[in-house]
Amino acid sequence: MPSRPVPATRVISPSPTPTEQSARDGYFAKPNARLSSVERVEELSAADEDTTIGDLEEETEEDVDLARARPRNRSSQMARKAQTEAGERMMNGRSPKTSAQAQDGVGIGLPTPPVSTSTQPRRRKQPQEATLSESSSTSTSKPPTTDLLTPASAYPRGLGSAYWRNLSRSPSPLGLIPVHRSWRTTIHNHELPRKALHVSIGFLTLYLFHLDFETSQIHPVLLNLLIPIFLVDIIRFRWPAFNRFYIGVMGPFMREAEAHDRYNGVISYLAGLWFTLRFCSKDVGVMSVLLLSWCDTAASTFGRWLGRYTPRIRKGKSLAGSLAAFVVGVATAGVFWGVLAPAGARGDQAAFAFQGSLMLPAPIREAVGLSAAQATVEGGVALAVLSVFSGLAASVGEAIDLGGLDDNLTIPILCGLELEGFLWGLGTVVR
Repeated sequence: MPSRPVPATRVISPSPTPTEQSARDGYFAKPNARLSSVERVEELSAADEDTTIGDLEEETEEDVDLARARPRNRSSQMARKAQTEAGERMMNGRSPKTSAQAQDGVGIGLPTPPVSTSTQPRRRKQPQEATLSESSSTSTSKPPTTDLLTPASAYPRGLGSAYWRNLSRSPSPLGLIPVHRSWRTTIHNHELPRKALHVSIGFLTLYLFHLDFETSQIHPVLLNLLIPIFLVDIIRFRWPAFNRFYIGVMGPFMREAEAHDRYNGVISYLAGLWFTLRFCSKDVGVMSVLLLSWCDTAASTFGRWLGRYTPRIRKGKSLAGSLAAFVVGVATAGVFWGVLAPAGARGDQAAFAFQGSLMLPAPIREAVGLSAAQATVEGGVALAVLSVFSGLAASVGEAIDLGGLDDNLTIPILCGLELEGFLWGLGTVVR
């Protein structure tokens, strides 16, 4: 079969949007007429004086059809139009606000974007130029502040900063005391040295009670210990070097929240013990110390262990911890008033608030029509009632928050006041 010649084809570019230049050179009037590249360069130079030489050279190298399809930059024409409108407004006595400025929000309270008057094509900075410009701007600008992110800026200054008081004490933040990082599980997470000291205070109290020490002999000693320890804390807050030495020695018994701005828990502990032993009866004062020593430790241990499975009472306090404090409080009161107190009461028996019986107050007896014998319970029943109330007092004192005060201060004071008021109201307190 003879081959048929392929006809010559021609690709026609799409017609561009008509411009002022195309209308002027008769683009639509003479569709078959085409300008040479040299003639088109001359036309463009006459129409737009701001066209750069580089753009013209690129157009002369391209095909005529392709060059005609490229839209021209009209920024120079818009700038000349804006200048003309500004001149007319000034001649008419109005503010020189151009249409472009009106569109950008000038005169109506909107920020005006910067207008670039340069018609030179933008080019990317070379790496060397960018480095030189950055170094020059850095050298001429104001030097940055150097103490914003340094450890010294985060270090509390004085007693009023209270930065670490906003942190939860259980668990406390890690990293402020070196020994907590070395013994993270034993000291930081479980606080075994602190809890051991906490529990040992209760056994020491029972030992002194067995030796027949009176509360009048104990509370002056507590006050003599409280004052110097409190002064030491004030000094270490104002003297960072001494504070570092103090933390190095007492770190295992401290929470990290107490490292910089929170007073040591020993101060609250001593203050609470001094109050109860100074103003409460002997057995109530001893019982308050035992509730602080053992119930608070039980609440902390079981709260961290099982607190996630029970409702939360408040921040850092769960129902599991409060129940543990209640159970330990009931057991402690039963053992103390049922076994230890009668065996160790070799001194003044009248100093004890609980005399082995409980009786309803006279107004209540008269209101319900009961005699004194009918409204009185003795022996195991009275001990059970007092033990349950002691457990409730320990649970409430451990869970309640009094203005953010340390529970080492609030637990013994609340327990002492509750037990003293309960025994006084039932008419068994001997004065």
